[in-house]
Amino acid sequence: MVASGGNVAQASRGDLQPRGWRAWFPGLDNDHLTLREVLATLPAAPPQAIPWIVRLFENPHGWLRLHGAVDLAHHDRIHVLLGRGLLNQDEAFVIGFTMGATKAVSRLERCFFRYVVSHVYPSPYRIPLPILAAYDLGLEAGREMPALDVHLAVTDRMLDRPLGEVRRALGIDSRRLRDFYARERAALPDTPASRRLPVAVPAA
Repeated sequence: MVASGGNVAQASRGDLQPRGWRAWFPGLDNDHLTLREVLATLPAAPPQAIPWIVRLFENPHGWLRLHGAVDLAHHDRIHVLLGRGLLNQDEAFVIGFTMGATKAVSRLERCFFRYVVSHVYPSPYRIPLPILAAYDLGLEAGREMPALDVHLAVTDRMLDRPLGEVRRALGIDSRRLRDFYARERAALPDTPASRRLPVAVPAA
């Protein structure tokens, strides 16, 4: 589930350009762009760059794969759909949402993953314990929204469809996401990831 590491949300089709992974942030104000267009701006790492211990739990072919385990390409698509960047707080929310959307994560699995990602994963994939508040909110969001098995549902056929259409088809509600992001900003104030979260609903 872990991916590689001006705002695309404000960009037009003509000026989407890849940016550094720390600055990359798609946001939610991009319903008119296609999934492929926004993915093209993502500075992704090759799959071989992901440590074996991460792939053990998060790759769909991993020996100890958890609910929502997904390959890197599909994980990146979920980043775009949720409007999240590549900082560890963003990763925490995306992983939580992906797991939650399976509707099958037990309390034991949640606790196990929280321990592994905060104590076992190597840097820079380790997520500090306080930042896991974002994981918990992502898990809650995935459970509560209609989205089901989003790690399996984001198919290649959706790549050239507008993001707004894809989000609606998958049951990802941007307005509800903004509510969760407001809660995340309150729980984790003043972090770089929180400061850029899209919490305001754009004017009609």
